[in-house]
Amino acid sequence: MKVSSLRIGNFRGIESGEIAFTPHTLLVGGNNVGKSTVCEALDLVLGPERLFRRPVIDEHDFHCGQYVDPEGTPIEMRIDVVLTDLSAEEARRFGDQHLRLWDYRTRRFIDDEPGGAARANDEGVGWGLPVCFIGRYDKEEDDFIGDTFFAHPEVVADDTDSERLSALGGGLSSFRRHHKRLAGYVYLRALRTGTRALSLQRGSLLDTILHLGGEGSAEMWQETLDHLSSLEPAIGDIPQLQAVRESLRERLGRFVNLAAGQDSTAFFASDLTRQHLREVVRLFIATQPSNHPVPYLRQGTGSINLLVFALLTIIADLKDTHSVIFAMEEPEIALPPHTQRRVTRYVLQQMGQSIVTSHSGPVIEQFGPESIVMVHRDGAKLIGAPINLEKIKPKTYSTNRRQFAESILARGVLVVEGSTEAVVFPAVSTVLERVRPGYTHLDFSGVSIFTCNGDGDVDRYGPIFKALGKNVYGACDKPSGPTPTDALANRAQFDHFWESSEKGIELVLTKGIPSDILRNFLADVSTRADYPSSHPYSPGIPDEDVPALAGKVLKARKGEAYAYAAVLIGHCKTEADLPSDLVDVLVAIDIHMAAQPEVVPEEQGANEPDEV
Repeated sequence: MKVSSLRIGNFRGIESGEIAFTPHTLLVGGNNVGKSTVCEALDLVLGPERLFRRPVIDEHDFHCGQYVDPEGTPIEMRIDVVLTDLSAEEARRFGDQHLRLWDYRTRRFIDDEPGGAARANDEGVGWGLPVCFIGRYDKEEDDFIGDTFFAHPEVVADDTDSERLSALGGGLSSFRRHHKRLAGYVYLRALRTGTRALSLQRGSLLDTILHLGGEGSAEMWQETLDHLSSLEPAIGDIPQLQAVRESLRERLGRFVNLAAGQDSTAFFASDLTRQHLREVVRLFIATQPSNHPVPYLRQGTGSINLLVFALLTIIADLKDTHSVIFAMEEPEIALPPHTQRRVTRYVLQQMGQSIVTSHSGPVIEQFGPESIVMVHRDGAKLIGAPINLEKIKPKTYSTNRRQFAESILARGVLVVEGSTEAVVFPAVSTVLERVRPGYTHLDFSGVSIFTCNGDGDVDRYGPIFKALGKNVYGACDKPSGPTPTDALANRAQFDHFWESSEKGIELVLTKGIPSDILRNFLADVSTRADYPSSHPYSPGIPDEDVPALAGKVLKARKGEAYAYAAVLIGHCKTEADLPSDLVDVLVAIDIHMAAQPEVVPEEQGANEPDEV
C-alpha cells in the first residue's frame, strides 16, 4: 500500500494544496514551503495513534488561526489521502464499499466518469482507497474535534439520516486504528529528541513494538505493578525511610484516622498505575568507551536520532518492511555524511514507500530523478508534482548525481564550463560582497554552481534546471564556430546566458585584471611547492610580459585542485580590479534573483526542446 495523492484544506499555513507522490518520494522545496506540514497532514490521516493525543487539533492547526467564519460558523479542516497499490488481502479487508477506480496517469478517480467502470482492467488503472481527516471547532463543547473516515462519496449519497449527516464526517464511515495499522504509516519527525519516542507512553515507538511483538503487553503492566508493590525488602523498609514512616505515622495519627498497623504509611517506586509507569520507565544505554549505562537522553543528539531510527526499523520488520509507508524529516540532523547515506539507502531498500524531506546532499543523491517532487507555494496554495523526466536522461543525472543534489536545494543554478570557472565565480562574488554596496553573494542568493564537462556542454542544461523549477544562468567561452540551432533553443531556457568574448577563462582573467595585480599574484604563487617550474617568474619581468606569463601559469594549474585562479581573484581589492565581464554576469544574477519569486517547475509533457 502506498500514498498516491494528498489534498490539504485549511491546515496550518496551507489554505489549499495537492501533492502527487511517487513510490519513493523526495520532497524538495525552500524553508517554510510546507514540507513538514505535508508529513504532519499524512500523520493526521494515517497515524494509528495520532488521534489519541489531546487535543487532536487546536487553533493553530487551522489556516491563519481561523476556525470560525465572520458569522461564527465553524470552518472545516479537511485532509484527503488516496492509498493505492493495495494487495489482494488489503483490498479484501477494506471491501468494495470503500474502494474506487484510480487512474495512475491522471491521478484521478474514474468510477464516476461516463464509461469509467469499463476501464477497470485498463493498464494504469487500479483500486484506490480514499480516506480523510476532518476537524472543526465544536461550539457546544467549546473544544476542537477531529476524526478520520473512509471518503467514498456514495456512502454519503445513500445516507438519509439527517442527524448523522450533520455530525462530523457527514455520514462517512470511520477509518479506525486497526485500519490504519494495515497502511503501516511510520513518521520520524525532524529534531526529535526521543523524549516521547523512547518512552513507554501510549503510541510511542517502544509501545508500538510491544503491541506488534505479540500478546502479553497488558499482563506485563499488571505483573510489573504487583512486583513493585511487593519488593523484598520494600522501599519503605530502608532504615532511613523507615524512620520517616514511623515519624509520619505518629504525627499524622494525631490528626488523621489512619489504618491500623505500621503499613498505614509506605513508600513505593511509583504511583502503581499503568500510566505512571509509562511516564517514568526509561531506557538506559551504555556506549563506548564507557560501559556504564545512563538514561538515553544523556547520549549525544546523533546517537539519539540513530536510536530512534533503530526502533523504527524494528517496527518495520515486525510489520513486514515492504508494507510500511515511512515518512522521515531531515534524517541528516546530527549525523555524518556516511551515516546519512547509510540510513537513506536502508529506507529506500527496505520500506514499501518512503517520503523524505531533506536539505542534505548525501541524502538527496540517493534518490533518482523519478523520485523528486518539487514543492512550491502560490500564496497560501501548495503544489507538488514529480519533475518533468522528459528533460533529464538517467545517465545525465547519475553521472552528475552529487552536483544535482546540491542544485536541487538551490533557488538558482549557474552552469559553467569547467572547474576553473567553478572556482572563479564564487571568488569574484566574495570580493563583490566586500566592495560593492547592496550586492548579495551567490551563496546567500541561493545560487549553486554546476560544472559541465567542457566546451559546448553548458547549453543543454537550461531545459534540465528549468524542469527542476530553478532560476538558471549559463556562461560559456567564445565558441569556435556558429552555435547550432538546437543549442540556441536550449539557451532560450536560461533566464540569462552569457557568451564570453574570449576563448578561455584564463584570457578573461589576464585581460581583465590590472598588470600590477597579476604581478603580485605571480610573486605569491611562485613560492608554492606546486608552482609550474616550466614557467619561471622573475621580479624583473617587463609589465607587458606579465599577462602572458600569468595566463600560462593559470592554464598549467587549472581547476579547483590547485585553485590558482581563486588566489588571483583574492589579490583584487576593488571592483575595478576585477574582470568587468565577470562582474557584469554576477551583478545581473544578483538583480534577477532579488526580483524573482520561486520558480514553478514544469509539468510532465510540456512542449519544450528535446530531452538531454
